[in-house]
Parts: sequence; structure tokens; C-alpha cells
Amino acid sequence: MKILLIGYGKMGQTIAGLAASRGHEIAGIVDHQTSSQRIEDFTPGQVDVAIEFTHPEAAYANVAACLRQGLPVVCGSTGWLHHFEEASQLAQETNGALFYASNYSVGVNLFFHFNEYIAAKMNQFAAGYDVEMTEIHHIHKVDQPSGTALTAAEGILANFPAKTAWRNAPAEAPHELAVLSERRGEVVGTHEVRYVSSADTIELRHEAHSREGFALGALLAAEWLPGRHGVFGMKELLGL
Repeated sequence: MKILLIGYGKMGQTIAGLAASRGHEIAGIVDHQTSSQRIEDFTPGQVDVAIEFTHPEAAYANVAACLRQGLPVVCGSTGWLHHFEEASQLAQETNGALFYASNYSVGVNLFFHFNEYIAAKMNQFAAGYDVEMTEIHHIHKVDQPSGTALTAAEGILANFPAKTAWRNAPAEAPHELAVLSERRGEVVGTHEVRYVSSADTIELRHEAHSREGFALGALLAAEWLPGRHGVFGMKELLGL
């Protein structure tokens, strides 16, 4: 498979190394710091799929350029979802393929699945428990809270009606879900959900040890996407 990498930071470099070990070819790299190539320089005949990991301010333009070029695109950038409906509409208009996940780790997506299940079960005892979240990342991460934390928060809000909004700070009202963000050193990513009552505490936690799990998930999505049309995510890929 021929892959166009858009963004060549830590994730792009990890994906490139893992792609080679899986027998794939990096057909090009679009990165404003390391390359003069543009997305418009590549066609479906040269590239099977694009993988985009850049920054919130660049992600939508990159996704749109891929869709207009007829390139299936796997996007891992977070912090741009205010443009997601536009991207979905463009995918429909171009009969293209967009795969988006806030986190490509298979383990994290199982965490999302279990998070929704636990929230629904805990809702039966909502009078006795409160819930909050913590996310911890490296000091270079731009968006806050993380896209992964937002996905987990949405899963709680959808299944635990006592919470109707999230807040990136300690909760000030009972209906608010506190999503607490910390930035430490080179932490890859840790997410915790805690249900606390006067009697006990129940925690669901995912801690990433390296970026390889994210890179593998992005490559699995890239291997799965070509030939499909529409907007997809990890639930479709993993059958959750």
C-alpha cells in the first residue's frame, strides 16, 4: 500500500517506521518543516491512502484537500471538530472516504466501549455516585482537554443523565462533569474515569506506554479504508 504522510512529527515518524515493517511504502511526506511537497501534488494513482497527524489549525484544510484530490484520508489530529460536519459533507459531495478517531489505540477504543457500558450501569445508582475524569499528557500537547478525553466525556454524558455538560476544571454544579487536564514532561497519555461514593471508588484507567499503539491503529484504519465511501471511525473498524 502506498501512503501519503501529512505531518512528520513524532506520530508521523512512528507511523513511517511501522508502515515499512508491515510492507507499506511511504509515497510522499507533506510537512511544512521538512518538505516542500503539497497534497495537491499527489493523485489516487500515486497514493492509496493519506494519513494526517498535524495541528488543530491545519487539520480541516488538509482533510478537505485530500477529499478534493480523491484520496482516502485517515485523520488523527484533534481539536478541529468544529469543522467535522463540513468535512463529513465534503466526503459525501466528493464520494470520498474519511476516517477520524480522537485516538487510534485499540486499547483506548476498548476503554471508550467499557466507559459507555459502565456509565449506563452506574446510572442506576446515580444518587449515590459522582463521576469525574482526569487526562494527563506531555507538555507539547496543544489542545486541552485531549480529544480522547472529550470522546470519553461524551460517552459519559450520553449514558449518565445526571451529567449534562463537561467542564475543563473542577465542577461548579452537580450537573457538570469535571474533566481535569494535566501536562507533565513526556507523558504519552493517561485517561481516568472515577465514580466516587461515600462507600467506595470505582476507576477505569488507560495508560499509554508508547506511540506505537496509536501508530498501529492508524495503519489498521489506513489498510481498511481504501475502496470505501463515507465517514468512519474505530467502532466500524473494530466492530464495536
